[in-house]
Amino acid sequence: MIYLDNNATTRVAPEVLDAMNPYLSELYGNPSSAHSLGRKMKQGIEQARDQVAALIGAADPAEIVFTSCGSESDNWAIRGVLRQHPNKKHVITTRVEHEAVRNLCSLLENEGNEVTWLDVDRNGELDLDNLRAALRPDTALVSIMLANNETGVLFPIEEIGRIVRENSDATFHVDGVQAVSKIPIDLKSLEVDLFALSGHKLHAPQGVGALYIRRGVNLPSFIIGGGQEQGRRAGTSAVPNIVALGVACRLALDFDQHERIQSLRDRLEDEILARISNARLNGIADRAKRLPNTSNISFEYVEGENILTHLDQAGICVSTGSACHSTTHESSPTLRAMNVPYTTAQGSIRFSLGRYNTSKDIEKTLDVLPGIIQKLVKMSPYDKELNAQGSSSSR
Repeated sequence: MIYLDNNATTRVAPEVLDAMNPYLSELYGNPSSAHSLGRKMKQGIEQARDQVAALIGAADPAEIVFTSCGSESDNWAIRGVLRQHPNKKHVITTRVEHEAVRNLCSLLENEGNEVTWLDVDRNGELDLDNLRAALRPDTALVSIMLANNETGVLFPIEEIGRIVRENSDATFHVDGVQAVSKIPIDLKSLEVDLFALSGHKLHAPQGVGALYIRRGVNLPSFIIGGGQEQGRRAGTSAVPNIVALGVACRLALDFDQHERIQSLRDRLEDEILARISNARLNGIADRAKRLPNTSNISFEYVEGENILTHLDQAGICVSTGSACHSTTHESSPTLRAMNVPYTTAQGSIRFSLGRYNTSKDIEKTLDVLPGIIQKLVKMSPYDKELNAQGSSSSR
């Protein structure tokens, strides 16, 4: 099997699995217990907290709170800020956020909050003047992702943080789930108040995440119960998963093959665009402004689900955009926001590479993909005239 869907989830690293195993067998105590076994469990959690803090450049490990996933972290950050500032009802976000942020903000509108939705251009980039203009005295929160999960486009959170700080007293939340472990992050040098990450995006298991809460930011508890996580998140800690996240962060900090992954991605992208006439890149062409592992390519007049099925039959795993909405037959909100025509957006495929991919994976994909696209184009319901002139509809 060739796995090119690492933005959806990643394989658990062998080193991570080895670190988890003792906590699934002989180390079974409750970390809140005062006896020696409980203290050993607590030590595992605190070591993991140090490791997460080191990877994202937190000033203090105490700024890291463990959660169940990135979606919980995002929800806690956004709802927590609004609870902390009940007289401020204004939120700023973008139209291309992950569902954990975008769907929550839509719900907040129905609950009486006002949301300003920042647009992106055809490259998936923001106009920061629009952000400046949107900031108001009653803006409670600005929530903008670091890296788009579908296109890999990076947002300039350093500059965004300065704009928010200089023009408002709003809290700045960043969904960093897709970026952590792929690019350097140093939160000590950024005006970021809240930062979400998820373990299964960086070779830890599914079911664990973290929220960075900058020192001085008061965030009400999202889960009420005991005093775990310094009273910030109740519930018995999932020690095996937390230890796994810590080790995964340590591995990511030591990882030195990002250039190799990017070179594989670049070859895949370049050859697809060169060999397949109806292939179109989604997202900015400047690779310095995208994640080094991600390429979102549309194949005009072809259904992405059909491409995925044929690649799957060839033993190649990819995604039709975001795995969170890959079962629908609508264009993704990200591509719609970029004004990608419907007949192009429907044929979008996200290729996302990881540490275990090799050049053989890329060559095999390049061997089989052109034939698949050629076959599907011949089966396309669009007539020759439409194929010749293209379509500007964005249903």
